[in-house]
Amino acid sequence: MALIKAVRGFTPRFGKNCYLADNCTVIGDVEAGDDCSIWFNVVLRGDVNAIRIGNRVNVQDNSVMHCTYEKTTVCIGDDVSIGHNVIVHGASIGDNVLVGMGAILMDGVVVESESIIAAGAVLLEKTRVEAGSLYAGVPARRIKGICRHEFAEMMKKHAGNYVRYAGWYMK
Repeated sequence: MALIKAVRGFTPRFGKNCYLADNCTVIGDVEAGDDCSIWFNVVLRGDVNAIRIGNRVNVQDNSVMHCTYEKTTVCIGDDVSIGHNVIVHGASIGDNVLVGMGAILMDGVVVESESIIAAGAVLLEKTRVEAGSLYAGVPARRIKGICRHEFAEMMKKHAGNYVRYAGWYMK
């Protein structure tokens, strides 16, 4: 069973139809919308500041979200896929975004909607990712633009797939 822990008077809250893997950990000031999935070994640590997650967000295995005390929060939009082993530390992510496996997003990073963060990318503090862009590398930089409309449709489908996968586990 997932570890859901209240801290400093904050208890995690979840919308409808959310899947929490048996060994994920969700602590403190965390709110997730509807149809989210929090996968195996994920840690959402809202002990020092808030973590807000939109609808149809999947946070895949071994990922971590945290903030800097009294400085940053984590804010995730709708239809976002956070790949395996991702660190989101005090960053904001817009709607219809794919964050590739092993990426690191540091404090103050803003990822605008319909964007892709490549696997292994490191977004340094206060990096701003333009909407409709692919960012990759260490440190990450803009590689190219992407067709925002087509990508948004693909992300809605991808988010829908993760709602389906989560359903397999909730039976």
